[in-house]
Amino acid sequence: MAAVSPYLFSWNNVEARSDLDRFYLVRDNLPDENIVMVLEERRGNGRDDFPIRAMWNALIAGIVFQHASIESLIRELARNPALLEACGFDILPRYKKPVAELRRNEETGRMEIIRSESGDAYFLVPGSWNFSRFLKSVIELEENSNMVSGMVRGLRESLMEELPDFGCHLGYDGKAINSYSTGQESRKTGETSDRDADWGKHETKGINSETGKQWTKVKSWFGYGLHLIADTQYEIPVAVRVTPASHSEHTELRSMIEEIFEETPQLGERCDDFVADRGLDSGKTKAQLLDGYGIRPGIDTRELWRDEKNEPGYDPAKPITRPLYPDRADTIVYTEKGTVHCICPATGEQRDMVFCGFEKDRNTLKYRCPAAVYGFSCKGCGECSSAGQVNPGEYGRIVRIKIIEEDRRIFTPIPYGTQGWDRAYNRRSSLERINSRLDNDFGFEKHYIRGKAKMQTRIGLATAVMMAMALGHVRAGRIEQMRSLVRPVALAA
Repeated sequence: MAAVSPYLFSWNNVEARSDLDRFYLVRDNLPDENIVMVLEERRGNGRDDFPIRAMWNALIAGIVFQHASIESLIRELARNPALLEACGFDILPRYKKPVAELRRNEETGRMEIIRSESGDAYFLVPGSWNFSRFLKSVIELEENSNMVSGMVRGLRESLMEELPDFGCHLGYDGKAINSYSTGQESRKTGETSDRDADWGKHETKGINSETGKQWTKVKSWFGYGLHLIADTQYEIPVAVRVTPASHSEHTELRSMIEEIFEETPQLGERCDDFVADRGLDSGKTKAQLLDGYGIRPGIDTRELWRDEKNEPGYDPAKPITRPLYPDRADTIVYTEKGTVHCICPATGEQRDMVFCGFEKDRNTLKYRCPAAVYGFSCKGCGECSSAGQVNPGEYGRIVRIKIIEEDRRIFTPIPYGTQGWDRAYNRRSSLERINSRLDNDFGFEKHYIRGKAKMQTRIGLATAVMMAMALGHVRAGRIEQMRSLVRPVALAA
C-alpha cells in the first residue's frame, strides 16, 4: 500500500466545515418535537438502551447522508463514532466479556480456568430489529395522525416567514414511483406483495409535424403516484401526497390546492401564478385557481379540436383557428392555445392581436389592433371595424374577451405565448429538478419500500429534510445554497 503523508494545513479546513454540519442544519431546523414527545410517551418506562431522540436523529441522518437502506445506516453508525455522538447515542467503548475455558496444564497435569482477552473495543449500535420497531411507530403516527405531514406544513409556514416572496410562484407535477414489488399476483392468494399499490398508465399523444401522423407513447408501472406542489422560484417543495398509481392527477391536484390553501390561507393570498404541464389541462382546475383564490393558472392547453383535422386540405403545420364571434362575420379568430388573431379582409393576411393585459376589475383580456400599435397601414382597417360593429378611431380596434363567458380551458389571465406566460411556464422545469433530487439524492429511483403508509412516511421525511435544510441556509444568510443537499456547509466569513 502506498502511504500518503497528510498535510499539516489544508485550505479545505478553512473553506468548509465538517460534513456533519449538514446533519446539524437539518436537526436544528426540523420541527419534530411533537413527534419525539409522542414516541417517548409511547415507550413509557420500557427499556431505553437506545433513546427515542437518538433513534429519531439516526433516522434523519440516514436521509441526510443518503443511505439506501437501514442496514447501510447501521454500518455507518458502527464505524463513525462522530455520527453516533451527533445522534445522541452512548459512545463509551464496550468490550466483550472474557470467555472462561477449562484447559489442562501440560506441566502440572491439572485442569485450569483460562480467560480469553477482552478483545477490541466496539460501540453499542442499534440493530435492524430496533430500527424496524421504531420505524413501525413512526409510520403509525403518520398513518393515524399525519404528524410527518405536519412537519412539512410547519416548515412551509416558517419559509414563508423568512422569505416574503416564498409561495408567489407555485407549480404542480406528478411522478411515477415503482413499488418494491413486481406486481405479479400470487397463485395461492391472488394478491401482490404490495397490496396498497396498483398499476398506473401514462399516455402521451402528439402529431408528427413532418408526416402529419399521430403518435402515442404509453408508460405503465406498478406502484404509486407522487403528487408534488412546490415553489418554482426557489425550487423547494410546499406539499406532497402519495396515492396508488391509478389515481387521477386532475382529482389529486384540485384536492391538494383546496387542502394547502385551507391549511395556510396566507399562501393562497400570496400566490400569483400556478403552473403545470399540459396533461393537467382542465377548465375546472383553471377556474378553481382564478375564481377561488385569484391565482393566474399557467397550465398548457391541449389541442383537442378534431373537426377541422378531418376536413380536406388540413395542414398539421398550421394551427387551427375558429371565429371569436361566430354569430357575425367578424375578422377576429383564436386558436385552441388561446392566441387571438385578426384576418385582414382586404389581403387575407393573418396577424397577431397585441395583448395589452388582463383587466382584473372587468375579468377580461384586452387586445389591440396590431396596425394601430405598431404604426403600419392596413388596407382592410375600415372593413374590419365595420365587421366588428365599432368605430375605434386612431387608437385602433380593441377586443375584450370576458373569461367567465368563454371556454375556461382556453382563455386564462396569462395568454399562451406572451412574455408573462413564458416566464411562468419556464419556471416549471424546477419541478422536474426536485423530482430528480428525490430520485437520485434520496434514493426513490431504487428503494426497498412496500406499502402506502411506509411510502408516504418516507416521502414526507425526505421532503421535510429538503425544506429544513433550505430553512437552515436561509436563517444562516446562505440563501444561494438553500437548494444544495450534498455540498459541505461553508464557513462564515
